[in-house]
Amino acid sequence: MGGALKIRVTAPAERGKANAAIETVIADALGVSRACVRVVAGKTSPSKVVEIVGLSEAEVYQRFPRGAA
Repeated sequence: MGGALKIRVTAPAERGKANAAIETVIADALGVSRACVRVVAGKTSPSKVVEIVGLSEAEVYQRFPRGAA
């Protein structure tokens, strides 16, 4: 997937529920507060860009469980 992370959630894609679920999954996997993770682009698209506050790019890669991507 070219460095992209594929996440599947069961929350419906209505009123931001799926985006909130994605933010929660990523925050839990990284061990950070949900407030630190935010969908910043692609809110109505299957492809999204997520901002993670408080961690460097290297820390994000280190914290993701192996096989998660």
